[in-house]
Order: sequence, then structure tokens, then C-alpha cells
Amino acid sequence: MPPSGLAILLGAGPTTGAGIARVLSRPSQGNLAVALLSRSGDATLADRISKESNGGILKAFKSDTSEKSLTNAFDEVKQWASSIDKDLKLKMAVWSIKHSHKTPFEDETSSQFGDSLQVYVTGAMVFSQLSVKWFLAQYPEDSAKNAESGEEEMIKKGTLIFTGTLGALRTNPGYAAYGAGRAGVRMLAQSLAREYSAKGVHVLHAIANGGIVDVDASAAADDAELKEKKTKALLGERIKAESVGRLYLDVSRQTCDLWVHELDMRPAREKF
Repeated sequence: MPPSGLAILLGAGPTTGAGIARVLSRPSQGNLAVALLSRSGDATLADRISKESNGGILKAFKSDTSEKSLTNAFDEVKQWASSIDKDLKLKMAVWSIKHSHKTPFEDETSSQFGDSLQVYVTGAMVFSQLSVKWFLAQYPEDSAKNAESGEEEMIKKGTLIFTGTLGALRTNPGYAAYGAGRAGVRMLAQSLAREYSAKGVHVLHAIANGGIVDVDASAAADDAELKEKKTKALLGERIKAESVGRLYLDVSRQTCDLWVHELDMRPAREKF
């Protein structure tokens, strides 16, 4: 079955990223070709997820959050997508990187603080800009006639998702740079939603409040540690990575009459 579209996932690690990618690429679920962007560009992870997703199409690309690296990675992804299908459209772009910075405030330096914001906030800005330009370029018009009803309807041009944490809302001692970065990306998402929703780009900021575990990887079926994590997920103490993927897939399929902008994701037993 040829893929129905393309998804770009930045932050393609073995836990949250793997679970999201598995759902998006699985032919019976998202059926999207998935570009996995990470600092390592781990091809073995792409191969593993492809097997676990029963034939999903994935490819790993090496990229950090700098402008040059992201721009080069997006160019490579475009070439790869065109090799699959010259008309393959970008449907989703997911920013899901981990970036923590803890320093007692009196020991913090302006350069370290600025570097942290550069990696996380400016990186998110570059990723967003590249994604939005790609979304908009695919559809010169903002509306089209519905094939069944013949009525004009708004075109959804793509979904841009940011995976955030509770640090976007409140933070703790020693996490000034971390909180500033997470809150900054949340405000970036809000600004983009206000600017581009009417143009057909769906922007979502999701707060993951609680530990995420990947318990659906077949390669780890006999791992005692993962069995414990699975138990915690079943008891509502941890979030399954694939559950995040299913939620993101559902959001990407929302029609233009109702779009979710902010989500608070938490397991049942996580404290508010």
C-alpha cells in the first residue's frame, strides 16, 4: 500500500519518538512515510520501527536544531519523499525533542542561558518555518470544492505539533532556562496558530505531564524492565508512547470546523 502522505518527526528517539513513528507509519493506522530526524540519524531505529509497524516506510536523517542542519535535512527529506511519489504531500510535522537544563541560578551564565534558548526555542522556530512554508506551498488555494457535495470547503494544509512538558506552564528552582524555553515554544505555537490557522495550518501544543514509556516494541517483549513499565502503564501511572502517536494521528485528521490547539496529556494517576 503506497503511503498516504509524509510526516517529519524531529526528536526520533527510541522511546516517545519510536512509539509515535510506529503509529504514523503503520499501514493500518497512519500509513504515512515518516522521516526520522535526530542527532544520530540512527538507521537501525528506522529499520526496527518498519518491522514493528508491519511494513511502514521510514528513513532516518541526521539533524540537530541549528538552522543549517535543519535546512539541509528538510532538503534531503524532500528528495526522499519525491523518490517515493513526486506528489507525496507533507501532512504532519512533529517537534518532540528532549532538552533539559538545570543550574542553580547564581551559577547560571548568560551564555549558557542563551545557548539553551537557542537550541530549543530558535530551533523550534526554524523547524516551524520550514514546515509551514512546505505546507503552504502544496496548496496555492485556501479552499476547494468538495467532490461529493460540490460545496466550497477549507483545505487543511498540514498539522504542526509541539510536544511540550509541564515546564511550559510552571517550573522549579534551577530550571530557569528550561522553563523559559518550554514556555517560549508554547508561545511560539500560539502565535503560529493565530497567524496560520485561517490559512489551513493546524498548530497544536501538547503538554506531556507524566513519564512516557514504549511498551509496544516487539524487540523488548521479554525485557523485565519493560514489563514493569507496561504494568505501570496499565495501572495508569505511565503514558504509552503509541498512545501519544494515536492521539497525534487523530488530531491531524480533525476537520477544519474543529481544531484542538492545546492538550494536557497525563496518565490517570498523575497528580494535577
